[in-house]
Amino acid sequence: MNLIEIGEKARKAATELNVLGVTEKNQGLTAAADALIAQMSQILKANEEDIAAAVENGMKESLVDRLRLTEQRIQAMAEGLYQIVGLEDPIGEVISMKRRPNGLMIGQKRVPIGVIGIIYESRPNVTADAFGLCFKTGNAVILRGGSDAIHSNTAIVNVIQDALESVGQNRDSIQLITDTSRETARMMMKMNGYIDVLIPRGGAGLIHTVVENSTVPVIETGTGNCHIYVDEFADLDMALNIVDNAKTQRTGVCNACESLVVHKAVANTFIKRLAERFSAKSIEMRGDEAACAAATSIHLASEEDWGTEYLDRIISIKTVFSIDEAIAHINKYNTKHSEAIITKSYERAQKFLNEIDAAAVYVNASTRFTDGFEFGFGAEIGISTQKLHARGPMGLNALTSTKYIIYGNGQIRE
Repeated sequence: MNLIEIGEKARKAATELNVLGVTEKNQGLTAAADALIAQMSQILKANEEDIAAAVENGMKESLVDRLRLTEQRIQAMAEGLYQIVGLEDPIGEVISMKRRPNGLMIGQKRVPIGVIGIIYESRPNVTADAFGLCFKTGNAVILRGGSDAIHSNTAIVNVIQDALESVGQNRDSIQLITDTSRETARMMMKMNGYIDVLIPRGGAGLIHTVVENSTVPVIETGTGNCHIYVDEFADLDMALNIVDNAKTQRTGVCNACESLVVHKAVANTFIKRLAERFSAKSIEMRGDEAACAAATSIHLASEEDWGTEYLDRIISIKTVFSIDEAIAHINKYNTKHSEAIITKSYERAQKFLNEIDAAAVYVNASTRFTDGFEFGFGAEIGISTQKLHARGPMGLNALTSTKYIIYGNGQIRE
């Protein structure tokens, strides 16, 4: 099937979805969630093909983990859809309404965007998340995943399409472009008139390519060079557990901690304790001279390390004399994703919240919570690091637009 045919089918599906009621949308979502569980063995079998190819091609462990599906992860995909069923449908919500002096009633209400295109890498769970959020908001979705997840993505889309058809709904509400070539991706970026907005999810290279080449409007989902700043007034036990969680719970995700900043007043004590724990977990530590002096297992960092999203068992460590130096360092090297401070000082916490430029800023918590599921959105289409239209985890509202609605009783303009 060529891209124009896919685009035409998506536009037809979007027209139908625009008038679909919340009961029908929830019926489709429930059918899809049920089917993911019922067809779990089929999806896992397809995923095994992708995993085998990834291992054979030498993909690093953290990225294989992003690609891998398990019974638990498929259950979580289905649970995400069930959660979306339980969320209020934003479509049709009247955001404002006011009367003008001439008697006109002018308001705004939420409407679907139309057709959403998503180009993404690995992480086949994105396939179900994207469908759920788009479907609930009345949007058709065209997906183009990476070659490394093609069998998994195809299986998931087929299961969802069949589920929609089983309850009398348009299977073209979700479509997958199975040609994973770069040429096809670039053609997708030029599908004005068919795709209303394009959302890239993946590494810096993919995102840069889409932003630079797309003529379709883009919502930029950024990479995650996420920092944790351990302040001089930090509870060091808390800090140790938070940094450990943020770095090691899943190393290959965009909200994992990649960079640690430590106040020099506590650096020697804290870094020694962290080095002991991270050595046991095979985490490579790259630090400045002060960090290296605190633990012999730390390697000297290069300038490149400060701005690197490793997606691996590596962390950089920068020591600072003040919170101002910490904020300056973070704002220079971060990707505007998620940043955290560990401190018992209310003033320091407020300063950090106010001055750090990022989509999500934490006080005394792991950056791993920057996630649509954890934020109560049911799932997420991505984490926007731009400032227009949407920022942070993108749930249902981020996939809507607005239109003005005007009520009159015969007014004409003089």
